[in-house]
Amino acid sequence: MKIARITVWQKDLPLAAPYWLSGGRLKFERLDSTFVRIDTDDDLMGWGEGCPWGNTYLPAFGGGTRAALDLLAPLLIGHDPREIEALNRRMDVALPGHPYAKSPLDMALWDLFGQSAGLPLYALFGGAEGETVALNSSISTGTPDAMVARIEAARAAGYRTHSAKVGGDDPALDIARIEAVEAVRRDDEAVTYDVNRAWTPALAIQVMNAVSAGGWFEQPCETLDQCLHVRRRTRQPIMLDECLHRFQDHLEAWKAGACEGVKVKPNRLGGLTRARQVRDFGVAVGWRMHIEDVGGTVLADTAALHLALSTAPENRLASWLCHPHLADDPAPGQGARNRNGRAALPATPGLGVVPDADWLGDAVAAYH
Repeated sequence: MKIARITVWQKDLPLAAPYWLSGGRLKFERLDSTFVRIDTDDDLMGWGEGCPWGNTYLPAFGGGTRAALDLLAPLLIGHDPREIEALNRRMDVALPGHPYAKSPLDMALWDLFGQSAGLPLYALFGGAEGETVALNSSISTGTPDAMVARIEAARAAGYRTHSAKVGGDDPALDIARIEAVEAVRRDDEAVTYDVNRAWTPALAIQVMNAVSAGGWFEQPCETLDQCLHVRRRTRQPIMLDECLHRFQDHLEAWKAGACEGVKVKPNRLGGLTRARQVRDFGVAVGWRMHIEDVGGTVLADTAALHLALSTAPENRLASWLCHPHLADDPAPGQGARNRNGRAALPATPGLGVVPDADWLGDAVAAYH
């Protein structure tokens, strides 16, 4: 089996409603997503998607993905797609860094590997741990009353784990947000207060020590060192996310004792291959992990949840789905979908999601 052709599409993904995070300083109304299809000489097709959450959330953007693919895709032509580790090394030699740009190719390679083996991705990643994955909502920054209303709407959709976006330069407002959410949180619910790196260390310590929140605080400050400073001066468990770009970052966070858990996101790390490495490390050191992607359609969501389903329950926290926030759906009825707060994964070989050709439209590049 050899790679014969790689085709690339670009799609704007409007959000169903505007979304604010990091204390309201970051607003998002649409995402720029890149879709990749790898065709082999024996007529298999593997699909991948790379969708940074805008261009202000992480050092990644859609145009960068497609520019990098112009360099990376030709390097894979003629090679066996099942040699995933070797092809990742080949990409790393040609273009150090830029992990987000490599992620859609890596995803498509895994899709092909699963199809050729006749197995769903979760089987390749270690086997299913249970039948479904718990899902968590994502609650946009707003007034205390608005955030409570969003929690109640998410609860009605079956969610029992919530990620409430806080942060900013007004500690009294953040304390009010947290206290309002805690006041309506039920015994069977969990809430993570996601700061998205918006606090200074002093502000983080002030707010976290002023509230009696029962859940996690996620990425309170910009850097690992700042979060470690907060970790040593507060009592709540900390989840790290945006400061972890490489395996080495996870290793340093563990060595420093900076957190009790992490977010594992394939697009940020460079694909499912690197995300699996981080997941296995997290299991080894006893972290708890939210395994989900940065953004994208049901294609990206489903790929990440294959990895989540194969993760030990004691290390696995709920996963977020991006696609319910989008106005468009390229694969109705396919993939990981919210069913009363949980999602089942397709048991078909590979990824189990194929986007609609008419929805994709014309390709922006092809390599063969």
